[in-house]
Amino acid sequence: MVKLGRVKNFEDLEIWKQSRVLRNEIAVLVKTFPAEEKYRLADQLIRASRSVTANIAEGYGRFHYQENIQFCRHS
Repeated sequence: MVKLGRVKNFEDLEIWKQSRVLRNEIAVLVKTFPAEEKYRLADQLIRASRSVTANIAEGYGRFHYQENIQFCRHS
């Protein structure tokens, strides 16, 4: 666990690390879906899981605290 004051970038955030684990688990899970779901449900799940980590990273790079909060809400 990262202590306050030791966060140098978004990759140090525990929530980003956990979101990345979830993203990888979803990628493994969708490989077990039937072929007819490959371009529907599977694709949507993969894009949504990528969005979580991307929004956390983008919010971290924002100058204003309120912008950071908004991106975290989106994720």
